[in-house]
Amino acid sequence: MGFFTFIKVMMILFNLAIFLGGGALLGVGIWVTVDGQSFVKIFGGISSTVLQVVNVGYFLIVIGAILLIIGFLGCYGAQKESKCLLMMFFSVVLIIFIAEIAAAVVVLVYTSLAETFLTAVVTPVLKEKYGADDEFSRIWNLTMDEVRCCGLNNYTDFEDSPFYKKNKTFPPPCCDGHFPCNASLAAASNVQV
Repeated sequence: MGFFTFIKVMMILFNLAIFLGGGALLGVGIWVTVDGQSFVKIFGGISSTVLQVVNVGYFLIVIGAILLIIGFLGCYGAQKESKCLLMMFFSVVLIIFIAEIAAAVVVLVYTSLAETFLTAVVTPVLKEKYGADDEFSRIWNLTMDEVRCCGLNNYTDFEDSPFYKKNKTFPPPCCDGHFPCNASLAAASNVQV
């Protein structure tokens, strides 16, 4: 087997895997979109993250279709040694690569802006609602427990909140679950900031 034959076989195998993966994603996306309840019944007990998949059925369909096209162009183009199909394959992969680079640049450029915006919006809401709205407080406690953090910035986000005014303590997640949670214990805790 020559070098070019090896490259051709590897190109066919890799693109066949991409094609089959795209077909699987497309199938799951259609299944979730058409009958999401049966999907939740079958896979809902495995993990709570599976429930989030129900909300992205259309996203799975689009990604599956794109992968199906890429896999077909690469696999069939390599099999037939068609320059046209291989150029189309290369073009689609290049467009996806450029889109990924553009998305990375946008994320890098706007990260500090988003962080500033979140701090300006979320911190006042924490000071206003944490402890006054039970559902809001419960969601923040679950989030802080899961992410192992304390507020958006640190425990000072909860100063002057109804919870702090009532209990003279910070939320338990700020002190690794210890209660009462004072400022020195919150500052020395092992949660991320």
